Amino acid sequence: MPSLNETISQIAKNAYSAIKPSDIIFGTVISTEPLQISIEQKITLTKKQLYLSSLVQDFDVYMEVDHTTENKSGGSGSASFAAHNHDYKGTKVFKVKLGLQEGDKVVMIRNLGGQKYFVLDRVR
Repeated sequence: MPSLNETISQIAKNAYSAIKPSDIIFGTVISTEPLQISIEQKITLTKKQLYLSSLVQDFDVYMEVDHTTENKSGGSGSASFAAHNHDYKGTKVFKVKLGLQEGDKVVMIRNLGGQKYFVLDRVR
């Protein structure tokens, strides 16, 4: 028969396991529209259960640019062109294409209780 200490210790371990503490989880993207990630080969997470970091989604970046283009003259006949330079200045929008693709392996943090997952990054 287990001692009182062993019994209390086992009860505490069972309670801790039952709440599903935060944990690192690995998954595979099985669909992008709608977003679905498979974990443990039997559970499929849907977009409602996922939070995405900027490392796994497309986003826009606004950048200030201030430079002059440089073209060299060349060619012959009707395709020839003269040297041409012009200023390229102002705030420009660039799309960073980091969205998930089918087959991507991802690393996630499961929140306490296991209902939501934060997708951190791809596993390369």
